[in-house]
Formats: sequence, C-alpha cells, structure tokens
Amino acid sequence: MEEKPPGTIVWTDLTVDDSEGVRDFSREVVGWKSAPQSMGDYDDFNMMAPGPSGKDTPVAGVCHARGANANLPAQWLVYVQVEDVEASAQRARELGGAVVDGPRAMGALRFSVIRDPAGAVLALIGPR
Repeated sequence: MEEKPPGTIVWTDLTVDDSEGVRDFSREVVGWKSAPQSMGDYDDFNMMAPGPSGKDTPVAGVCHARGANANLPAQWLVYVQVEDVEASAQRARELGGAVVDGPRAMGALRFSVIRDPAGAVLALIGPR
C-alpha cells in the first residue's frame, strides 16, 4: 500500500467469517475480480476492478475474521492515512471516541480501528 498524504482514503476492506462467500457475492454483484492474498495457512482476497487492457486495479480486500483480525467489525472499513497512528488513536480517545483494535503492525505499516462518538468505525493507517 503506497503512502499518501494524511487524510487520504487509501484502502477499504471487509473482515467476515465467510470471506469466500462474500468474495463470490462481490464478484457477482459488483463485477470485481479476486486474487488470493496469502496469510500463511489461509488466503484472504484482494478485490480488483477490471481495467483497460486487462490490467486490474486492486480496490478492496475481503478478509477472514481470524487471528489478529477476529475483533474487527464485520462492515466495510475505510482506511485513512495519518502521520502518527498512535497519536491519532489517542486523540480519538480524548475527543470521546474509542479504540476498537490496535494500534498494531500491519506489514510495514501501523494501523488502528477507532469508533467515533456517533458509533461509526474508521481505520487509521500510517508509517511504523
């Protein structure tokens, strides 16, 4: 995932028990293609919009609710680039929100899922 300016939506994914079923649903309803993303002993899925000349563009992920992702809410989760994940998560708490998950490592990045005072969730993502 390429780093973008703070405040930019950089990814969207869904974490559910039946990721294969949701993958198939999304392919049929939205027209996305899918590609497996190895998670070690199982695969999650990158969902891709068909592009010109056969070049597909990754636009979202469909993930298993397993291991470290078991606590993530089953809804489409938007990831927003921030400069400092820990500082942003702390600021969310100070402003009446809550931290649902993390902050923690995600590959070469850090992320956290927060809940705002209205109850909506958002993922924060940034450099380690």
